[in-house]
Amino acid sequence: MTQAPTAAEIRQARLDNPKTRDRDLADQLGISEAELVAAHVGHTATRIDPHPDQLMSQVSRLGEVMALTRNVSAVHERKGTYGEYRAGLHASMVLGKEIDLRIFPKYWVHGFAIEEQTEKGLRRTLQVFDAAGDAVHKIYMRDGSNHDAWDEVVAELKLDDQSETISVDPRQPTEAARENPEKRDVLLAEWAKMTDTHQFNRLAAKLGMNRLGAYRMVSGERWVRPLETGAVETFLNAVSAAKQPVVLFVGNKGNIQIHWGTLDNIKPMGPWLNVLDERFNLHLRGDRVAEVYAIEKPTKRGPAVSVELFDAEGGLICQIFGQRADEDDDLAVWHGLVADLPTLQEQVPA
Repeated sequence: MTQAPTAAEIRQARLDNPKTRDRDLADQLGISEAELVAAHVGHTATRIDPHPDQLMSQVSRLGEVMALTRNVSAVHERKGTYGEYRAGLHASMVLGKEIDLRIFPKYWVHGFAIEEQTEKGLRRTLQVFDAAGDAVHKIYMRDGSNHDAWDEVVAELKLDDQSETISVDPRQPTEAARENPEKRDVLLAEWAKMTDTHQFNRLAAKLGMNRLGAYRMVSGERWVRPLETGAVETFLNAVSAAKQPVVLFVGNKGNIQIHWGTLDNIKPMGPWLNVLDERFNLHLRGDRVAEVYAIEKPTKRGPAVSVELFDAEGGLICQIFGQRADEDDDLAVWHGLVADLPTLQEQVPA
């Protein structure tokens, strides 16, 4: 087994590769991103309390920042100010027009405040990682942020333990599609009775399946239409051209970040499909999209229709719903955009 690099060796690798992203450099070194950051404690990083109950009570003092949540296939960046925080034992929320989060606190395990000099000047960030050392949520200070509050916020969150090494757990693999063919008819019957989209995960779990497994089991039925994966870019462009506001979710085990609004500036770059708007950026790895579905779920306000993207491991990359422009909006434009997407001709094997 190759011996893990020391903190000093990690810092030297960072100096030798100044333009390499933390996640990529960590992969090259055979360590987690959190271990890479921890090696800089006492230099450019400070260990802080990662729990959202403590963190979110301080972050709003920083004014307008950039919130970032990612998974292996998509990055969601939103500018704004952290507003109302609602704590919960198993799930918490940040509610706001711009920064809107669904937080799962047990995954907020390691936290750091980072100050580092870059080609563009001093960069200040707060970063949270899970037990495996993978990024859960990051908060970037901007030029217009309240930098005067930074030192006080970091001091308030600073932990007594300021060691430059951390222990991480093995990374848990993405759960593959889990089906239960014996419950297929029950799934369809219960699906038709739903009145809220949030009921779906509980339904799938009760029947011994997960989201992707449920979709595959009833693919081609009324509620689930498999789509051509190559249509994602065309779809984003169509949504942009129609100026159709959306509700776009990108998440990981510990956090889901939500964008409300239009997608104005679509820019493909290599394997990446990008939305580069003034207040919102999405970076989506188009080459990692393995399955795409148009999903309908009945609700009290009418059908909730989404486009959902999965990677080859079965991980949910993102979900996109139509957003009503006002109370009278019946989402006819959104439904038409989704209906125009090409159906996958070959079914995904179970």
